[in-house]
Amino acid sequence: MKKSTIIILAVVGVLLLTAFSIVSWGVSTYNSLVGLDEGVNGAWSQVQNQYQRRFDLIPNLVETVKGYAEHEKEVLIGVTEARAKVGQMNVSPEILKDPQAFQRFEQAQGGLSSALSRLMVVIEKYPDLKANQNFLALQSQLEGTENRISVERKRFNEVVQDYNTRIRQFPASFIAGFGSFSQKAYFQAEGNAQTAPKVKF
Repeated sequence: MKKSTIIILAVVGVLLLTAFSIVSWGVSTYNSLVGLDEGVNGAWSQVQNQYQRRFDLIPNLVETVKGYAEHEKEVLIGVTEARAKVGQMNVSPEILKDPQAFQRFEQAQGGLSSALSRLMVVIEKYPDLKANQNFLALQSQLEGTENRISVERKRFNEVVQDYNTRIRQFPASFIAGFGSFSQKAYFQAEGNAQTAPKVKF
């Protein structure tokens, strides 16, 4: 075999090996991005699951309170309306790619949280209600759900951070650009979260 043929075969072999390595890296990177994207969707489902649990508990809570605090209609209506706003939202994993839609979702959930907080303040006026076993069970479930929502939002933000970091890092950003991998939105603190609450006695 001629020396030039051996050199050509060696060069072709090196080129094929390099091409195979690049393709393998590309496939591996793409698959890892898909895994991270699915992780974000899974974490999002858990957040929605906890919000749904709260959404389902609210009618029972309102009905229980209504029996004791019928004249607190404004607060009860506020909770019902805030729940209705949340219920009207069409929420799918696509919302994670639309910062404005995500912000509307956050605002609706924040409005519901605020309405529930006002309801809990009203409840403090009714010692008989606070002693009612049905109410105590509902309140306990609702408090547990609020804690779960907080935990799931934190987990979601952690998964989103991993995903967003990965798609922005070079050379994975190159593969992310060819796929439909775009940054996902984070849950943010509510607008008034920086202001200390005023306590009046």
